[in-house]
Amino acid sequence: MGSVSVRLALLLLPLHAWLSLGFPGSGYSPLEDDEDVFSYPRQKDTPWCSPIKVKYGDVYCRAPHGGYYKNVLGTRCDVRCRKGYELHGSSQLTCQPNRRWSDKVLCKQKRCPILSMPANGGFKCIDGAYFNSRCEYYCTPGYMLKGERTVVCLDNKSWSGRPAMCVDVEPPRIQCPSVKERIAEPNKLTVRVFWETPEGRDTADGILTDVILKGLPPGSDFPEGHHKIQYTVYDRAENKGTCKFYVKVRVQRCNKLHAPENGYIKCSSDGNNYGATCEFSCIGGYELQGSPARVCQSNLAWSGTDPTCKAMKINVGVRTAAALLDQFYEKRRLLIVSTPTARNLLYRAQLSMLQEPDSSEKGKAGGSGAVPMAEANRIDLLLLP
Repeated sequence: MGSVSVRLALLLLPLHAWLSLGFPGSGYSPLEDDEDVFSYPRQKDTPWCSPIKVKYGDVYCRAPHGGYYKNVLGTRCDVRCRKGYELHGSSQLTCQPNRRWSDKVLCKQKRCPILSMPANGGFKCIDGAYFNSRCEYYCTPGYMLKGERTVVCLDNKSWSGRPAMCVDVEPPRIQCPSVKERIAEPNKLTVRVFWETPEGRDTADGILTDVILKGLPPGSDFPEGHHKIQYTVYDRAENKGTCKFYVKVRVQRCNKLHAPENGYIKCSSDGNNYGATCEFSCIGGYELQGSPARVCQSNLAWSGTDPTCKAMKINVGVRTAAALLDQFYEKRRLLIVSTPTARNLLYRAQLSMLQEPDSSEKGKAGGSGAVPMAEANRIDLLLLP
């Protein structure tokens, strides 16, 4: 067994000697000493530039001879920044003979444009305007947000969603007065009603248009019934605020009066409303008994008593006209009113008959009793013209 090993060693010895000789492409020259032979392999795999470390980025390097170290002379490195960051400098670096890389690089966080402040509102951000920062819009009282409430800074350096704005959508507030039921004034069917004009209040900027009134203005005479009063006001965004109330007017009334038999009635105002006055009179030949005028009082009862018209009775058993007139002085006016004109043919006939009375009439006239108004009219016709 030992002899076989010796033989094999002897056979391989010439092969080893031949392999030890230099040949083109072998990287070995017989002219070089041992130190020079091993110097180049050590140089090409020796760290030359400082190792590359890029914060928020990744580096991919390729050594020229595929050695273990990635920072030897001639090494090329590609630099990429992580999501949300952007590269400042060259994306490819080379390790140079001066032991420095060909450029300086830096990964900076991406930044979106600064958001514009919405009118009548604002925004709050978690991390400024940098990548992945969240900003939330808000509006001042009286305004409503229109658009995205929350926006995020994206990788493309733009904000998600549309810019928000604050719009005035809340109507202004206006409060109408409270007007209680009103009673018509005495002897009238109306009442004058006053109230303070309401003022509007805008929850936004406080700027309002003039208050618009629909209905009768304060200080007007309101008739009986229900009357709607409405006020309207607008803000600068044309939001409308309204309020309304009703004015109720009631007319107090007594029971309705009627003319007495053989008489007349004449009333003021509406005839039977509070404060109205009714006057009574009788036709010719009748005299009024009772209250000549009655007033509707606040307790809705008429003053005085019910009037009646009674036929007049006159004592003609007097010898002088003065005595006759004194007897019914207060009735004289009624007799004048009832007297016909001289153009009336019947009136002329009565005059001639009265001027020449017969014996029977003389006997009646000599009595002391009263005569009805028909006879009294004759006498009155003689006396009054």
